[in-house]
Amino acid sequence: MPALFRAPVRLLLPVLVGALVATTLLTAPAADASVHDRERVSRHVITARDIALHQIGDRYAYGAAGPNRFDCSGLVYYSYHRAGFGGVPRTSSAQAGHARHISKKALRPGDFMFFTSGSGVYHVAIFLRWVHGRALMVHSPQPGQRVRRAFPWTTQWFAGTLRGR
Repeated sequence: MPALFRAPVRLLLPVLVGALVATTLLTAPAADASVHDRERVSRHVITARDIALHQIGDRYAYGAAGPNRFDCSGLVYYSYHRAGFGGVPRTSSAQAGHARHISKKALRPGDFMFFTSGSGVYHVAIFLRWVHGRALMVHSPQPGQRVRRAFPWTTQWFAGTLRGR
C-alpha cells in the first residue's frame, strides 16, 4: 500500500471498527424479554409467599381479605395484590380459573394448591416446599383458626401457578 494511503487508513480504522460494532449492536436481537418477565414474575411470586408468611397468626374471618383477618382466598388475594399481581381474582374458584394448572411435581414455592370436592374448588393455599414427600403450605384454614403452616388433610387438590401466564 502506498505511503499516501497508510496514514488515512490508520486514522480511519478506529472509526470503521466503531461503526461496525455499533451496527452489530443495533441489529443484534434484543435480550429475550420473556426471560426478564419470567424472572420478574418469579420474584413477585416469592414476595407474595413472604407476605402470606407474615400473616401467620392472623385470625380467619369468612369473606375477609386483610390486612389482619383472612379467609383462604382472601389471604391469596391480599398477598398477591401486595406483591404486584393486580389481576388475581378474589375467590378460590375464580383463582383456580385464573391460574395455569401444573403438575404437583412442578410446584415451586409461592404457587397455589387448590382443594376440590364434587362441587368444585372449596379452598386454596400457598405452597411453601416439599417435606419428606408432603406439600407444606400456608393457608387460612377455617373459622376459629388462624393463618398457619400445615400439610394437606387430603389428596384431593391440584396445583396452579401464575408463572408462565
